[in-house]
Amino acid sequence: MPWSNQGGGGGGGGPWGKPPGQSPWGQGPSGGNTPPDVEELLRRGQDRLRQVMPGGGFGGKGVVLAAVLAVGAWALSGFYTVQPNEAALNLLFGRYVSKSGSGLHYNLPYPVGSVQKLRVEDRNTTSIGFNYRVDPRSGSQNSMDVPEESLMLTGDENIADVKFVVIWQIDPLKPENFAFNVRRPELTIKAVAESAMREIVGRSQIQRILTAERKVIEPAVQELMQKVLDDYGLGAKIIQVQLQSVDPPEQVIAAFRDVTAAQQDQDRLRNEAEAYANRVVPEARGAAARIIQEAQAYREQTVAEANGQASRFLQVLEQYKLAPNITRERIYLETMERVFGGMNKVIVDQPGSAQGVVPYLPLGALDAPQGQGPARPISQQGGAK
Repeated sequence: MPWSNQGGGGGGGGPWGKPPGQSPWGQGPSGGNTPPDVEELLRRGQDRLRQVMPGGGFGGKGVVLAAVLAVGAWALSGFYTVQPNEAALNLLFGRYVSKSGSGLHYNLPYPVGSVQKLRVEDRNTTSIGFNYRVDPRSGSQNSMDVPEESLMLTGDENIADVKFVVIWQIDPLKPENFAFNVRRPELTIKAVAESAMREIVGRSQIQRILTAERKVIEPAVQELMQKVLDDYGLGAKIIQVQLQSVDPPEQVIAAFRDVTAAQQDQDRLRNEAEAYANRVVPEARGAAARIIQEAQAYREQTVAEANGQASRFLQVLEQYKLAPNITRERIYLETMERVFGGMNKVIVDQPGSAQGVVPYLPLGALDAPQGQGPARPISQQGGAK
């Protein structure tokens, strides 16, 4: 019945406490006080529906046809397409039942079933120690430090400012773990990354972190993160851990740079000393080996000569015992040959028959160079003998 027939007694009027004849929304569009007739609105809607339905009324066939069309449209809405970089999780009454790869697939539509799609081939980046902020004026990205994430305690009780990036993706083999095992997987990955980096940095000394061990930290953090995430059953793969910067705190960075420069100079000098030692020591060892070999050769030569002379002496002794005079004469001749063999010699022949001959000996010719022949004595008559 129309609202105008429901006016009751009392000072309030209508059901919302308005004066009789006024709707709960105030005056109508025309400014009058007559409320809308609900029965008239229902009657007009029924007339329009009769015009649409076949047969001009709500017969049994019309209702069945309408129901069939509605069910068909609802069933067809269950088809869905999965892109090549995606994996689809099929749910039935909110419970995971299966997963689908790329292509066209079907699952019961809402509210019976639903589909959740995950980009399993995309690589995601999580930054720790800094964030990117977009400038509203220029639209460029600016890096903003987050010291509560980057400041870490080292093993030698120093503080290091470590900023790094973790590159990860959803495990294509277990995307359901990423979707259902952990409530907020992205935040969990960031928390695990920060925790793993703090553990690795806490085992090292700050000087090693700033110099030699930077390339050792990255694979160590990646391995530790993957182990923790697998224990959680999160369903994510850590592709790479990249250190962006490893610096001491800003307040003492100048002093640490001086220490690092001194450390580099020490390493350079040590390398130069090792190179000099590597060059000099082999030379000294070679010279020592050469001297030792020469001494051994001289010893063997001297011993051999002494053995030879002793053997010769014994052989001469044996011959001397057999013929002393002959052996003595031979020894004398050999000795004189050895003594005078390399000297200039002058032989003066004074036969007994030559009387009154005064030999002339040119002493200056005795020093004549070799090859000119020995000097010859000249007699008083000028003849040479």
